[in-house]
Amino acid sequence: MGIRIRHSGRYREIAMALGRHGFGYLAEEIGLTRLFAAPHRWIFKTEPESLTLAERIRLVMEELGPTFIKLGQLASTRSDLLPEPVIAELVKLQDQVPPFSAKESLSIIEEEFGMPASELLDHFEEVPIAAASIGQVHKGRLVTGEEVAIKIQRPGVVPQVERDLDILKNLTSLAHKRWPWVERYQIPQMVDEFARSISAELDYSIEGRNMEKIRRQFTDSEAICIPRVHWHCSTSKVLTMDFVEGIHLNRLADLKRGGFDTRRIAETLVNAMLHQIFAGGFFHADPHPGNLLMTPDGKLAFIDFGMIGRLSPEMRDHLSSLVIALMRRSNEGMLRAILRMGLLEEAADLNGLRNDLNRLHDRYYDIPFSEISIGEALNDLFATAQRHRIILPPDFLLLGKALLTLEGVAISLDPHLSILDLAEPFGKKLLREKFDTRRLGKRFIGGAIDLADALTGLPGQIDRLFTLIGKGKVKLEMSVPETEQFLRKLDQIGNRLSFSIVLLAFSIIMVGLIIGSSLTRRPTVLWNIPAIEIGFIVAALMVIWLLYSIFRSGRF
Repeated sequence: MGIRIRHSGRYREIAMALGRHGFGYLAEEIGLTRLFAAPHRWIFKTEPESLTLAERIRLVMEELGPTFIKLGQLASTRSDLLPEPVIAELVKLQDQVPPFSAKESLSIIEEEFGMPASELLDHFEEVPIAAASIGQVHKGRLVTGEEVAIKIQRPGVVPQVERDLDILKNLTSLAHKRWPWVERYQIPQMVDEFARSISAELDYSIEGRNMEKIRRQFTDSEAICIPRVHWHCSTSKVLTMDFVEGIHLNRLADLKRGGFDTRRIAETLVNAMLHQIFAGGFFHADPHPGNLLMTPDGKLAFIDFGMIGRLSPEMRDHLSSLVIALMRRSNEGMLRAILRMGLLEEAADLNGLRNDLNRLHDRYYDIPFSEISIGEALNDLFATAQRHRIILPPDFLLLGKALLTLEGVAISLDPHLSILDLAEPFGKKLLREKFDTRRLGKRFIGGAIDLADALTGLPGQIDRLFTLIGKGKVKLEMSVPETEQFLRKLDQIGNRLSFSIVLLAFSIIMVGLIIGSSLTRRPTVLWNIPAIEIGFIVAALMVIWLLYSIFRSGRF
């Protein structure tokens, strides 16, 4: 409630945007319509029915501004959760806003460094070369003579993003209580991931460190150029780097006029990305043509390192198992790799997943690598993940998005290029590394040390467990599959056993009466109605009552 009062104006903007694009029912369900003084039906106007659901989602994101545009761009990487039409529309989201003035840019620089801009810069171009919702880039020249690109954060963007993040988390919490699909599609996790991502993007020093880390991967390369960061002129709000001049890779005619071989460029690009992914485990996650250019001296330059993917050694090991299984076309190997990643929910249908992997195998069986589209294969894999509710790690999804983008750029440069053919040497290298004796020895020693540590701490853990048991703080929970059917069967067995015991007792009584009558050689006392015969009648009535009760229950 406090958040709603503090940001009531922004909540109304969100509710009105939802209503205008046909999502007024969502605003009503989560209570946003209570913020309007007038009846909401006078305010909400739906878009023409000709627009698809996916188009209306994109329009809402664009209308709500930078934070929601960034959220949509992140959601466009979640092919495992969202349907293809929605992904296709979210990819179209453009982060384009009017630039702020050069006077404001210089004011931020002076505030960050505590000195006049003229003491740092010999030249500063007032018209930015790029502008986005988070910041913009100006060309300049340092007093030491280096040509630089200066990325400056937009004024007031931090409190604006923090406000929208508070609202998003609150709306997600409200939606989570009302709709089961919010949890099924991992919306809370997606919002948390987005909050971490955009918070990192607001700190330019993180982007600078990302750039330096990838630059170190290509220290000895004569084909790749990564801009150098000028740390003495950089802060969390200002990032100063080498200015890279060149031709962007989507300008094919200019590349050909400049004498560049587009096929060679495509191979260089693919090899550079595969090196980042498989060798470094740290890669540029947004290799679209605007972030790639050819320099006059023939180097391929990467720029804009705001979106970075990371693969831990463990994740790379699992990925190598998956790649090896793909190369061997082994469905069981793929299934084992996915299980080791811990991506499946407890209630996952393994047989169904195995069948879907078999269908993928049949689809791509005996097709040469050169004829397989990595984009199409990834889409098939993500569609399978979505059907089986497989939880894919965010960095694995960034990898998928990066490879999809990479394939689009590479094919535009050389339609006959196969990324999988170029990836084969990296796959073989992964295979050699996976079974390298020194690496296996290190893993064995590491595992032995971990086991020794666990065994050393075991007595203390057992002592704490018994202490908790003694205090009654340990709860034991058992789950029996098909409990109802199990109890029904148990009830049937009990009734049949009771019926058998009663029949046995009745038979013993009858035998006793007959033997007693024979030994005394007297006329049967049945006709004199003695106590034994009364007991016989009572026993008979009990049998009849028991039979009636059992048959009436339907559990005989």
